[in-house]
Amino acid sequence: MKLSIVVPAFNEEKLLQACLESARAALASGLRPGWESEIVVCDNNSTDATAAIAKEEGATVVFEPHNQISRSRNTGARAASGDWLLFIDADSVLDPVVLGDMLSAAESGRFVGGGCLIEFDFMPPAVLFAVRAWNLLSRTMGWAAGSFVFSRADAFREVGGFSQELYAAEEIALSMALKRWGRARGLRFTILRKKPHLSSGRKARLYTSREFCRVLMSLVFSPVKTIKDRKSLFQLYDGRR
Repeated sequence: MKLSIVVPAFNEEKLLQACLESARAALASGLRPGWESEIVVCDNNSTDATAAIAKEEGATVVFEPHNQISRSRNTGARAASGDWLLFIDADSVLDPVVLGDMLSAAESGRFVGGGCLIEFDFMPPAVLFAVRAWNLLSRTMGWAAGSFVFSRADAFREVGGFSQELYAAEEIALSMALKRWGRARGLRFTILRKKPHLSSGRKARLYTSREFCRVLMSLVFSPVKTIKDRKSLFQLYDGRR
């Protein structure tokens, strides 16, 4: 069996090295006998040293010119050769416990894929509330957070990967598609709960409450239009770091 860790990265020179170091350390301590691994970084049209850092860290680097998270993940997946795909964000840290939990799910033969509970390294009260609400929703609905999604490679390809019509919520659409694919084959989609996957809380520092409210109101009143409009989701795509 082979695991491919796929990391989409847009102008991530500040945090990418720590992410890749954590992935390599988790693989070194937690990869099971009989497993191989690789790390694929998709440089999503970065203007900084993202690609150079990824190469220095020994990752396979591919390029996606269209600035979209779905496309970046899909381009990385096309370059991957693993039987299982694990997508983690470039501002996150992979813990050996979380990796081990994911590998146990893969080895069980009972799952098509899944996600993980999440937390951030900086969580003021509003963010803490949002994270707890998301984790409850994730457990209840069986939706993976975009910072940690894993899947059988054949299932991922058969459902068409991440939707390239969406600039947000693509992980929810994929979760639903994988659940349908798995249900037809007696497989489940799981949310790992042993330990949360850790990501950066930098957006809470970089954006104001007014900016967050603007996006939230857009999502409330025009959800479908908003998640298909890159300009409406500036917090994901403006490159502020």
